[in-house]
Amino acid sequence: MPTIEVLIKGKVQGVYYRKSTVQTARLLGLTGWVKNTDSENVQAIVSGPQNKLNEFIAWCWQGPVAAKVTSVEVIKSIEVNYIDFTIKK
Repeated sequence: MPTIEVLIKGKVQGVYYRKSTVQTARLLGLTGWVKNTDSENVQAIVSGPQNKLNEFIAWCWQGPVAAKVTSVEVIKSIEVNYIDFTIKK
């Protein structure tokens, strides 16, 4: 399965971005994790079929209602198989 690293910037902490990311990823059948970064961004490692990864990236630009996304950086990552999608601390 393809795996990507996504870095979401903007007002993305304190707006349920991580929880919404987990819900969206699970709905799309993706696996991986999401976490807040020290620089007030959100980072995710996501694995799944390319078409579902594309849907996930499109969702990242919106996020939950209170989010104000200014940038979504996508980097191809190593292929890793995760069992579920979780919040990483």
